[in-house]
Amino acid sequence: MKNKCGVPTLPPISTLHFEASHEAIFRNLRDEAHGAPPASNWTINRNNRIWEVPEEEFDTVIDTNVKGTANVMRQFIPLMIENKQGIIVNMSSGWGRSAAAQVAPYCASKWAVEGLSRSVAKELPSGLAIVALNPGVINTDMLMSCFGGSAALYQTPEAWAPKAASMILNLTAADNGASLTV
Repeated sequence: MKNKCGVPTLPPISTLHFEASHEAIFRNLRDEAHGAPPASNWTINRNNRIWEVPEEEFDTVIDTNVKGTANVMRQFIPLMIENKQGIIVNMSSGWGRSAAAQVAPYCASKWAVEGLSRSVAKELPSGLAIVALNPGVINTDMLMSCFGGSAALYQTPEAWAPKAASMILNLTAADNGASLTV
């Protein structure tokens, strides 16, 4: 795989299907990050009614947002159990707790992230945690695709990041299973 500039890149972590070679890549990433899970990718469908969303586009949203989340957890939870500590933050969305027209695949995928996070949280031993984190409303390209010029009324990623970092860095095992919002 190559980026826009033609530079070779790894496949997005969240879309890996974890063949033997992918597991080796994940182990290397995990070792370099001292066991910290990498950030999962996310994707949204182009604004469309569900019956007009191409099957491949629907599959990409589900593969990235749902299967990717599950794959990250499957790779890192055993390491967390071995170390008897760790917190996974699964990126959710306000649309994982509500709904919106023309982004049904995205909403469905984020509802799945919420349910998956809560369910897996019940399986974890004491001292570990998984939370679903809704970043809140942020002025991004995704928001612009849905809200148009009104997206400018919301906080920028640069304004959001310090708040999110503070919140994430203060999570504890007591937050296990929580659905949080920045």
